Amino acid sequence: MKLAAILTVAGLFELALCQSQDRFFWLSYLRSRWFNGHSGLDSRRLAGRDCPLECDCPPSFPIAMYCDSRNLKHIPFVPSRMKYVYFQNNRISSIQDGVFDNATELVWIMLHRNTLSTDKIGKKVFSTLTNLDRLYMDHNNLTRVPAGLPNSLRDLRLDNNKISKIQPNSFEGMLNLSVLLLHDNAIQEVGGALKGLKSLSLLDISNNQLTKLPDNLPEHLHQLYLEFNNITTIPGDYFHRFPKLQYVRLSNNQLTDEGIPRNAFNMSSLIELDLSYNKLQKIPPVSTSLENLYLHANQIKEFSIDSFCTTINIMNFSQLRVLRLDGNQIPQNAIPPEVALCLRLATIIAV
Repeated sequence: MKLAAILTVAGLFELALCQSQDRFFWLSYLRSRWFNGHSGLDSRRLAGRDCPLECDCPPSFPIAMYCDSRNLKHIPFVPSRMKYVYFQNNRISSIQDGVFDNATELVWIMLHRNTLSTDKIGKKVFSTLTNLDRLYMDHNNLTRVPAGLPNSLRDLRLDNNKISKIQPNSFEGMLNLSVLLLHDNAIQEVGGALKGLKSLSLLDISNNQLTKLPDNLPEHLHQLYLEFNNITTIPGDYFHRFPKLQYVRLSNNQLTDEGIPRNAFNMSSLIELDLSYNKLQKIPPVSTSLENLYLHANQIKEFSIDSFCTTINIMNFSQLRVLRLDGNQIPQNAIPPEVALCLRLATIIAV
């Protein structure tokens, strides 16, 4: 009898420790204890019995837990079988250390559109998640990149926060990271924080406060988005450092002719280039392999055909499909007749 009482008190004490994180933990706790005690029963019929009361865990997809748009203030208990958890569109402001320790096989964590602040995220929150592939923390109140992010990440979204500075070791060891979204923050300088991201393919750092192009970017970049900053100049060989770069967006900056060296964009890998809404007066030379060029809303006064084709004949012509020059100062009668030969593949030419 005394032994039974001791065990009961111990169980209640264990339950009390978890209540600080989830006010519905008592129900989740009972469900999980019942589930573990009936492991011989049909797993499909039991799937969801250990699911937190405020979430949905569909039997048809037993490794996913949907807790989005529930007005939650805290992250509820996460069953160990989960790989995909959705907490977006809530009012979660903090994440305590240990909240994911029960579910070490998590692959996706969706925490976007909450009220998270950097100082209320435990430094060891993600320490046990060695398989985490995607982490979405955009549209929160973060002022810094959270510490202790898993090296396994491939897709990290921190856009639409209040990040003003990136610490040098913020992404240290993330050799698998291929997508990094930092747009719509208040970043003034990147420094060398991204240098070690050997797998980075897409970097979006648009709508920040950059005054120059980021230094030490990884060479395997495929897409680079820098629009809506205050960039004035481009170093001569800057884009030639990235042999796989295909998409560059630099619209809505402060670029002038003096700030762009002649061959800055003459790269065979480049497919799309957006330089709209700057202060250019001339069309910069581009590679004949470029397919989409956006130069609208500048101060360009001349349609210079040699910017597209240095030689024009049957074998030499531009691959441009779309060319936008509208919103400039080019007279209609100033378009050279060679355009028909040089831009013979173009389907849209807006002047």
